[in-house]
Amino acid sequence: MTIFESMSTYGYGETHLVRDERVHLRAVVAIHDSRRGPALGGCRFVSYMNEEAAVTDALRLARAMTFKAALAKLPHGGGKSVILAPTVEYDRSALLARFAEFIDDLGGRYITAEDAGTGIADMELIRARTKHVVGLSAERGGSGDPSPFTALGVRRGIEACVAIALGKPSLQGVHVAVQGVGNVGYHLCKELATAGARLTCADVRDDLAKTVAAEFGAAVVSAAEIHRTECDVYAPCALGGAINDRTLPQLKCRVVAGAANNQLASEECGTVLHEKGVLYAPDYAINAGGLINVAQEVAGYDAEISRKRTLAIHGTILEIAQRSRRDNVPPQQVADAWVREILG
Repeated sequence: MTIFESMSTYGYGETHLVRDERVHLRAVVAIHDSRRGPALGGCRFVSYMNEEAAVTDALRLARAMTFKAALAKLPHGGGKSVILAPTVEYDRSALLARFAEFIDDLGGRYITAEDAGTGIADMELIRARTKHVVGLSAERGGSGDPSPFTALGVRRGIEACVAIALGKPSLQGVHVAVQGVGNVGYHLCKELATAGARLTCADVRDDLAKTVAAEFGAAVVSAAEIHRTECDVYAPCALGGAINDRTLPQLKCRVVAGAANNQLASEECGTVLHEKGVLYAPDYAINAGGLINVAQEVAGYDAEISRKRTLAIHGTILEIAQRSRRDNVPPQQVADAWVREILG
């Protein structure tokens, strides 16, 4: 599939390929939609199997950001950037500075933020070259680490799912298996433990899983086995594609609700989950807390507004789940249709 064919598939838009061999920069900036405002989405800095994989990742993620911003009622469209991690020795500061210059050249059509492989320090370096960036430290007037807000929203979404799928008014005693306990996964475990949930966790980094076990009393299983855990809720919080043709038949849960982007490897996976009676919380609906938080920086950061809007994710997930049950339609299709209503 060509780039233009891929853009057509995801309903684009504009896509920029950026290259500067002086600093070993290769990046993709995908602007999916800007009807509701400037495209907003993080900058991912990771290794890719090939260039096609990087483009596809950017396109899928930016589309999800459009949907996420729409359901969260934010005045933004969706965008995403991915930087292909160089395979040779390079100067990270110089590379990011050049990337920032390109973002500035876009004139505000795209606002970047942190994502996998980038952090607050990177965003502050980018801020030195462009104002079109959010996710700065609190000391710089920013919102700081968005992970706690993402986790808060996911916890509220899980509570909505549990109310519908299990008929339980709280998470007390609910067994949640968390795949990936990095920044967001760690804070989600903290939220869940505080709410009385029973935890099983896994991560490719043993030290992270052991930390969660020590702090929150979680059981630990291998990253290769976590999806097979018999539990009430399976919460994918690592990279995308956790629900795929291999893992889906092995799930032993009533709910799939986590923080990862692009959890479904294909649309068909969501349909199969629905047919199996497993309630899926569409990723871009449940994990919007981080986006909601950093978006407040554009107009002037207010943590209370961020928290209030993040807590509202409960109502969004509840509405999606109720529509799904009423109409016997998979939740991701319900959410997609709702976004189309919002975008007109």
